[in-house]
Amino acid sequence: MEIHFSSEEEVKLIRIASKEGTAAEEIVKRAALKLLADDERFRAAVREGIAQAEGGELIEEKEMNARLEQMLRP
Repeated sequence: MEIHFSSEEEVKLIRIASKEGTAAEEIVKRAALKLLADDERFRAAVREGIAQAEGGELIEEKEMNARLEQMLRP
C-alpha cells in the first residue's frame, strides 16, 4: 500500500519523526495501527451498548450526559 502526502505534509511528518528519532514511515505506520485499534475498540463498545440496550440495561439521559462529560475531560 502506498500513501501520498503533499510536500508540506511530508515536511511535517519528517519534523515529527526527527523529534522522536525515528523514520517518517514509522510515524505513519504507528498512526495507522492506532486508528485500526481505536476503530476496533469503538466498534466493540457499540456492540456492547446495543446488547445492553436490547437486554433492557438503559440509563437516563442525564446520567449518560454526565458520563460523556467525564470521558471527554482532558
